[in-house]
Amino acid sequence: MQTVSLSFYRFATPLSRMWALTMMGVARLSLPRIDGLQFWKLCGSGTGEGFTPIPNTSVYAILTVWSDLDRAKQAVTQESIFHRYRAKASEHWTLFLTPYSARGAWSGQSPFIEESPAQTGPIAALTRATVRPVVAAQFWKHVPDISGVIGRDQNVLFKIGIGEVPLFQQITFSIWPDSQSMAAFARNNGPHAEAIRAVRDGNWFREELYARFRVADEIGSWEGQSPRILKDIAA
Repeated sequence: MQTVSLSFYRFATPLSRMWALTMMGVARLSLPRIDGLQFWKLCGSGTGEGFTPIPNTSVYAILTVWSDLDRAKQAVTQESIFHRYRAKASEHWTLFLTPYSARGAWSGQSPFIEESPAQTGPIAALTRATVRPVVAAQFWKHVPDISGVIGRDQNVLFKIGIGEVPLFQQITFSIWPDSQSMAAFARNNGPHAEAIRAVRDGNWFREELYARFRVADEIGSWEGQSPRILKDIAA
């Protein structure tokens, strides 16, 4: 079953942050050489919770797609590129995700295969869009309100904003205890719904993708502790 790994890395020192920024270019040479890698993206993040246009130079992410969970875990733990990131990072956290819903395109591709069984347990939501330059200011005007609503939602287990190109190629990623709580947030008639209507009415995005995943496993820690998404839900 196809597995997506999403790895987050935090860099504490100026030298390690410079290294991470350099790797946004250098890692593009290494990742395509990994056997079995189907799709990959290198991402930076925004300040605060990530939902801002101001770059956060201490947090970076790598998204990769594999044929199955075993290969995904083997690659993330053993391939040299991931080892180099872990060696430089002050902390790291990787989620292993299985897609159950996906629509749209990412760099002209449909990278996620909908083959996960019925969704149970924690659910991850990923939205990726290329913002049209002429409406970028309008788009970012809505983002703080949406970020505030997500931050106040007691159901959300994790949230971050990352991106490939600052301002124009943006990704939102969040984890919810179940599909019902995630759907309730999406239906809420607030800033999130208003932004969706504005996107549709104004044709803000040149390309967009919406995907939902089951959280299959996780390794590492984040913000000084292990999020333990799966264990918290089970408890």
